[in-house]
Amino acid sequence: MKIIHTIAELRAWRATAGKVAIVPTMGNLHQGHMALIREARHHTDKIVVTIFVNRLQFGQGEDFDRYPRTLEQDARLIEAIAPDAVVFAPDERELYPHVVQLYKVEPPAIQDELCGAFRPGHFRGVATVVTKLFNIVQPDLACFGKKDYQQLFVIQSMVDELNMPIQIVPVDTGRDEDGLALSSRNGYLTPEERAEAPRIFHHLSRMKAAIEAGERDYEKLAQETIADLTARGWGQIDYVEARNATNLKPATHTDHHLVLLIAARIGKTRLIDNVEINL
Repeated sequence: MKIIHTIAELRAWRATAGKVAIVPTMGNLHQGHMALIREARHHTDKIVVTIFVNRLQFGQGEDFDRYPRTLEQDARLIEAIAPDAVVFAPDERELYPHVVQLYKVEPPAIQDELCGAFRPGHFRGVATVVTKLFNIVQPDLACFGKKDYQQLFVIQSMVDELNMPIQIVPVDTGRDEDGLALSSRNGYLTPEERAEAPRIFHHLSRMKAAIEAGERDYEKLAQETIADLTARGWGQIDYVEARNATNLKPATHTDHHLVLLIAARIGKTRLIDNVEINL
């Protein structure tokens, strides 16, 4: 497996690589990331896994400085399932040579809803760094997980509107046996918090079952979830919402493809999750 740290070396490799898939990550990899790499291997054996903790998508007071940097461990995990993969791990000065990124990719209004309402500028940072990585790697396809559903929507929309010749491949959320969505931030949880954390997937599953049985009072279902999590000692519940899965507008009674989304804090850790519903 090859680890590349500079744009020049990556572009030299790309010039003769043929069909390429990209799996953008911030490192501290887990089995959810491995699922993205395995999906990429279904399409091509030329895979670039990017590892870069992107300052632009972290807000003031968020965990940029303490976000785990585990490049050697990540490389071993990647090599075990994709020995021919290339790891692109630039440092911050390589990707942002002028320190301040003056040109940014500005998503539409959806960037200020759901997670964006609580993380101002987050999706601008995501769209900007993903565009830079796409420009550097020139991939034919890119794999993104559905756990970050709003991020996936923003990237799909960006690729479509900016006419980028890249196929976006969504990959289902990886979960532990108890249902908790795999996330690098799960490592922040105490044992007690980890035992409680699957509660959000429990509620998403409960809401999904109710909707499939005919319930259409989405606000009532959300309030029941918020009340239970609050009673169990969870911290801030950022949102519990039903949205149209195609355009992320608030769900209506006539929508057939829905996504239920949640973001909530347990202890100091913010968790997100979602489930899709096809009626």
